[in-house]
Amino acid sequence: MSAPSHLAAPARRTIYTRLVSGLLFPLHERLKRHSSVRVRRQLEQTQYLKPEQLRQLQLERLRRLLLRAGRQVPYYRELFATLGFDPQRDLRSLADLARLPLSDKSVMRSQSARLRADDAGPLARFNTGGSSGEPLVFYIGKERVSHDVGAKWRATRWWAVDIGDPEIVVWGSPIELGAQDRVRAARDAMLRTELLPAFDMSEARLDGFIASIRRRRPRMVFGYPSALSHIARHAVARGVRLDDLGIRVAFVTSELLYAEQREQISAAFGCPVANGYGGRDAGFIAHQCPEGGMHLTAEDIIVEIIAPDGQPLPDGQSGEIVVTHLASGDYPFIRYRTGDVGTLSDQPCACGRGLPLLNDIQGRSTDFVVAADGTVMHGLALVYVLRDRPEVKAFKIVQESLQLTRVQLVLDGALTPALRALLEQGLRRRLGAAVRIELEQVERILPEKSGKFRYVSSKVDAAQPGRAVP
Repeated sequence: MSAPSHLAAPARRTIYTRLVSGLLFPLHERLKRHSSVRVRRQLEQTQYLKPEQLRQLQLERLRRLLLRAGRQVPYYRELFATLGFDPQRDLRSLADLARLPLSDKSVMRSQSARLRADDAGPLARFNTGGSSGEPLVFYIGKERVSHDVGAKWRATRWWAVDIGDPEIVVWGSPIELGAQDRVRAARDAMLRTELLPAFDMSEARLDGFIASIRRRRPRMVFGYPSALSHIARHAVARGVRLDDLGIRVAFVTSELLYAEQREQISAAFGCPVANGYGGRDAGFIAHQCPEGGMHLTAEDIIVEIIAPDGQPLPDGQSGEIVVTHLASGDYPFIRYRTGDVGTLSDQPCACGRGLPLLNDIQGRSTDFVVAADGTVMHGLALVYVLRDRPEVKAFKIVQESLQLTRVQLVLDGALTPALRALLEQGLRRRLGAAVRIELEQVERILPEKSGKFRYVSSKVDAAQPGRAVP
């Protein structure tokens, strides 16, 4: 089996990169009492296990997690007693996990103190961005941090880049960037990582970003797909090349990656785009390999696909993604509903890894819209109406209710009555003839506090169209 053309020749790691990845970063992790180096090495071995061997490994780790949860975590100790569930006796296969109830943000909030294991060591406090509602505050122990770092590190190395290679990261909210202290700045300097603030995408900022990228000459870039595609479009508009810098890969995550964005990023940066899927709460769930497969981090995470009634679905059927993080014993995430929609595949990847594949990630449930007659459709159904018009440079669609959808537009020219009528007609054709469409022309679309750009957001619950999303 031959490697993709852009990775046909092994990457020549510089002496400095070898020093960082082989000595300085491992020392950094050891001082923080993280086992990420050992975890990454283990993962690079287990990724080639056969599927049945991986399932057996998952079952063994799941049993350990549930045994500890039943003994050390107050919430699960009480839950298992109520259910009469004994992990040692009742867990015979991965399918038995479905005997436990689902968890979600509301459970994690209400049971926050009772989810901490009695034998847990120091925990770090985290929170989600809250783009779809109230943020979730949760806690992570050193074991989980080590596994998440190890999983990401393994996936990075699939693309012939490594820790210590020059990197541009387009990420973060003003709060996150404000937390950059001298220690973190020194670490980033050591790792040759430069952070660019994704929350400010003004033209002046974009000019500065492009200058920083050309100066840094990174081996890899990392960021939200919307942010990197913004930079790509701006570079093309300015006539500035970014495809002559030797960038090997653009890693994107945290948002749905649209095909158009992939093409824009790849063309502008002159490299393939590697999609990643996960979250602060759910962990590092899946990453794309050079052969195109979205591999699950199966050694650490069990992924279920469930129907609206909560029942597990077979491979090939689309439903909500539910995860159990096997390294979360200090503060368990067990059958945690992500709110994302996707599909599992039972087909092997051409790369030869035994890791199962996430065949399709259709986005968050709030990325779907509901027509007046109750028909649920992906937000792309509305995106295409706007994307087909050359006058439309940028947009944001918010479905407020079944009766009202608001759209912000950045236009090349004015919002003429003729253009307004065309857009309204196209949107009503999908949402319903009686739906009110409010179009607003703006100078630019503002990102959320996290720095992400959401093209479509619905406040209508796709599972229960009569109920608003909280």
